[in-house]
Amino acid sequence: MSIRWIPTYNAPVVLTFALLAFLVHVISAWSGGDLAPGYFAALPTFDYTSFWSWFRLVSHALGHKDMAHLASNFSVILLIGPILEEKYGSRNLLVMVLVTALVTGVLNTVFFNTGLMGASGVVFMMILLGSFTNHKPGEIPLTFLLVVGLYLAGEVTAAFKDDGVSQFAHILGGLCGTVFGFGKAGGKGGGKMLVRKRK
Repeated sequence: MSIRWIPTYNAPVVLTFALLAFLVHVISAWSGGDLAPGYFAALPTFDYTSFWSWFRLVSHALGHKDMAHLASNFSVILLIGPILEEKYGSRNLLVMVLVTALVTGVLNTVFFNTGLMGASGVVFMMILLGSFTNHKPGEIPLTFLLVVGLYLAGEVTAAFKDDGVSQFAHILGGLCGTVFGFGKAGGKGGGKMLVRKRK
């Protein structure tokens, strides 16, 4: 009996996130490169009366400066994201992505005079959250400690370099992943859900 391999939309939140970011990049490049910096970047200036100022606090996660930036972020998101979506559920992962984007967007706008583009904060949220895959109440996963040592410690050191990369967003994303991980947000086998399933 032959086996038919059928592509499936196995991780709707992750795949939709990747597709939207790719479309933003393509349309921005086609329009002369103005779309992403104008509407998909958290800017240091904020107008409380402007819809777009509020929109950019979250939409910056979809904007990327070039294809290499996009590919580096989503190669990790497409690798780790489906595992997290299976463990925590699509709605919970969507909430975590949106919260991480909002936190990094707001704090970058408040404390820094530079713009912020890209899903790097979400990447680090997923990396730290992924280290909690087998987490049990009352335990601190050794994988979490190693990830913190390898990634966040390096980001703190790199934060003192003027390389145009927002290590601040990376660190904040990692902190969001840590909070979600210790809270077991929607994971199977314990913990409270961010979004409860209807009975």
